[in-house]
Parts: sequence; structure tokens; C-alpha cells
Amino acid sequence: MTNAAQILIVDDEVNIRNALVTLLEKKEYRARGVATAEEALDLLETTGMDLVITDLRMPGIGGMEFLRRLHTKWPGTEVVVMTAYGSIETAVEAMRFGAYDYLAKPIDRERFLIVVEKALERHLLSIENQWLRERLETRTRFDQLLSESEAMQRVYGLVEMVASSDVTVLLTGESGTGKELVARAIHHKSPRADGPFITVNCGALPESLFESELFGYEKGAFTGAQATKVGRFELAQGGTLLLDEIGELSLKSQVDFLRVLETKEFCRLGGTKVVTTNARIIAATNRNLTEAIKQGDFREDLFYRLNVVPIKLPPLRERGADIPLLVEMFLAGFCAQHKRMPKEVSREAMQLLRLYAWPGNIRQLRNLLERLVVTVREEMIRPQHLPEEIQASKQGIRTMVVTLGNPLETIEKEVIRRTLAEVTNHREKAAKLLGISLRSLQYKIKQYGIRE
Repeated sequence: MTNAAQILIVDDEVNIRNALVTLLEKKEYRARGVATAEEALDLLETTGMDLVITDLRMPGIGGMEFLRRLHTKWPGTEVVVMTAYGSIETAVEAMRFGAYDYLAKPIDRERFLIVVEKALERHLLSIENQWLRERLETRTRFDQLLSESEAMQRVYGLVEMVASSDVTVLLTGESGTGKELVARAIHHKSPRADGPFITVNCGALPESLFESELFGYEKGAFTGAQATKVGRFELAQGGTLLLDEIGELSLKSQVDFLRVLETKEFCRLGGTKVVTTNARIIAATNRNLTEAIKQGDFREDLFYRLNVVPIKLPPLRERGADIPLLVEMFLAGFCAQHKRMPKEVSREAMQLLRLYAWPGNIRQLRNLLERLVVTVREEMIRPQHLPEEIQASKQGIRTMVVTLGNPLETIEKEVIRRTLAEVTNHREKAAKLLGISLRSLQYKIKQYGIRE
């Protein structure tokens, strides 16, 4: 692929210019030569170049000015500079202007070809990463909730229905299941999309700071209040306010918050002016608020005020079919972010990822894939690259921890899903392992919406 690259030589010494063009053409590159920066700039207007190799001392436009124009107008073009031995400092300065490398004159042919090859590899990597970035940027926040599972499809349906209204939404689910992503999806699909999206982590907010953070304060309201501060409710005007980990609020803070939810009004600390809020409220928690109410840790009236439209996010272990989609998305994003060549996951490694229980859910998967992108040099991620606990999931396939209180249907669905994964979705083998007929297995697969 690199041998089809177009390379431009810019040097006013005709012998050097022609010799380098000839050398590149022998290696089957498409090479051209010009004598001045002016000629090069004119040519670049009509012909795209993958690599420009230029002298720094030329008549007319100087080498540094030429580099500046190149970097400004054609930032995707790689540049290598040539300079005499006595001007190495100038070459180093040129690299600060965006040049990839430099070659000292007289040119060593072997080093010249090595530098050309490496510069073109970098150019190719830059193109691929740019493509990946553009691909990712075309996705909305909602698209990042990639899923084929029936449970997540129900979530998508609820998001679509509630986005157009200002109804209060309560997001529940285990930590790491993507509650903030769902909240952002609701915001970006709503008429408030152009407004602010403000988050408050209630779990990290001491009771003493709750009022000042949410409602703001006036100058002199307390010791250290040297200037007026706008609170999160005001910052979210015309937009959405997400109260993450709402279940961690103290009882006093719950009372303060409930009052604002009911009246849509509040005063800054130390102030008397009533501020009206029109922020849309979304709350999220990984706690069982019904149990918290029974234990006296959460107000029942606040729960019903928040629980207008409840949306429960399923854990990743119940979304095995979604793992390949999520893996593809995260790998593409992290390869682009960290400027790595695109990577794939082998079939064996993907099976292990699907079998693993993922106690940290999507957040855990995301963090693992970022680590693999950075630490694995090969283009293919294989089982040996995965952490020991994930490699062990293959051996643990025939055992399963069952949490008391889980419905039998949930347990049966998980057993079927894991068995299918173990036999690579071979239904006859799965039915034999489960001790049921193939017809019964097919019925249950359809009943539970299991994706293979």
C-alpha cells in the first residue's frame, strides 16, 4: 500500500532532486521533483501528496515558511526535511513545526529509504485514525448504547418516548451499566439538546456543601464566600440536571431537594431573591430505593416524586450478545485516541469476554479494552492477553453463582445463554448438555429473546 504513495522532492539542486526521484521510482513509489517551495505549493493545490521531502535552504520562500504553510493547509501530509551537517539545529527546529524527521546531506540512500518507509507508515496510521475518529463522531451519545439485547431495546424505547417531554426520570441499575449515557441520550434527543447538561455526584457531596453546590450562594453568605456563586440548578437552566447516586443523599438534603422539585423555586444561600428553575431532572442510583425506604434511609415522598418514569438498565452479564458490538466500538475509539493501528479480538478471546460475569459492567469492559489497546503490540488480541480472571471464565463455565431472590426465569435464561456460548451456539449440543429437547431449547431461546 505504501508503494503506491505519492512523494514530492523539493530541492533547488537538480542532481540531488533527480537522484532521489529516480531512487524512489526504482522502489515503485510515485515520485516528482520541483526546485522551489513556490512550485511545490502550486503542485499541492492540484495534486495530493502523502509525503514531502524538502530542503530548508532554497531561493524564494524559505524552508521554515514552506513548512508553516504546509502544516496549515495540508496538515495530513507528512514532511521530512533535508539539511547540511552544519544545520542540524535548524532541522530540529523544523520538527517543532511539524516535520516528521530530518536527513543530513549528503544523503545516505539506505537511511533515506528507511525514513521514507516510516514516514509513510505514520501517514497511513494518521489516515486510519482520522477515519475512525470521523466514524465515532458521527455517532450520537445514544448510539454509544449499542445493543441487540431485548432488555436494552426496551430501554431505547423508553428513551425515545420520554425525551420529547420534561417528565422526571429515575435511572436504576448496577454501577457501570451506563446510566449517565442514558441520561445524556435523553438530553440530546430532547428539545433541550442545545441547553446545558449538568451533573451532580450526590455520593461525593457532603451534606454541608449540598445547598451551596445545588443552589449557589451570595457573597458573604458564610466565611470564605468572597464572591457570588451560581449553583447547579441555575447552571442547568434550559437544559438537564442529572443527580447521580441520588440514593446517597442525607435525609436533610432530601428534604431540601424535594422542596425545589415541588415548587421549582429556591434562594441562594445568604440571599432573599427567589430563583425559578426550569431544569429537567433526571436521577440515577445503583441502590434499591424501595429497600432504602424500608430502612428509613430514603424519603418515600421523594421516591414517588422522582419515580415518574423508571428506567432500569440491565447488567452486562445479561447482555452477552452485545459484547462484540461494544468491543468493536471501544477498540475503534481507543485506537484512534491513542494513535494505535486498528486491533481485533480473536474468536477465542471474544468467547471468554462473553462468558465473563463483568461485575464492573460496561465501565470494566471499557477500561480493559483501553488497557489492551495500549499494552498489546499485536494487531490481534488473544486469550493470553486477557486478565487471569477472564481466562478462568472458560473453566468456570459449568458452574454458576446464583443470587438468592433472583427469579427462576432470570437464572434459566443465564444458564441457557452460557451453555450456548460454551458450545459456540451449537443448539443440538446445548440441548444435550441441558438435558432438554432441541424443540424446547428453541422455544426458550425465543421466549427469553436470547441473541446467539
